[in-house]
Amino acid sequence: MERYVAFDIGDKRIGVAISDPFNTYALPSQTYFRKGFKEDVAAIAAIAKEKGATVIICGLPVNFDGSEALQTEKTQRFIDALKCEANVPVVCEDERFTTKMAHDTLISEGMRREKRKNYVDALAAANILDGYLSRIKND
Repeated sequence: MERYVAFDIGDKRIGVAISDPFNTYALPSQTYFRKGFKEDVAAIAAIAKEKGATVIICGLPVNFDGSEALQTEKTQRFIDALKCEANVPVVCEDERFTTKMAHDTLISEGMRREKRKNYVDALAAANILDGYLSRIKND
């Protein structure tokens, strides 16, 4: 049985989400606070293993028009390192608007700004994973 784990990779934090046992929806899991590139790659691979990932989904940031941005290159470098570290397939998923959607959700729930930073990345990862699950369901 497949188990998907998604990551929203940022410069300071990495959001983590996992699929439900039937792979129908995504659950925000945790936020990892970055320490250093090599340590972060190892930690993210360990989180994926701990969560039982059979496939890792990484959000890839692109510009509104789909072209690459500076953040795309940084994130792709991290993803390439993760592919070498993890023992499961790693795929990329368009992450346009996922963080904004996460912020909007938390704001609508009345969460204060200082608390949002602890949850927004995991919720963005869940949005990335939901997009991936919807796409593979329709393929």
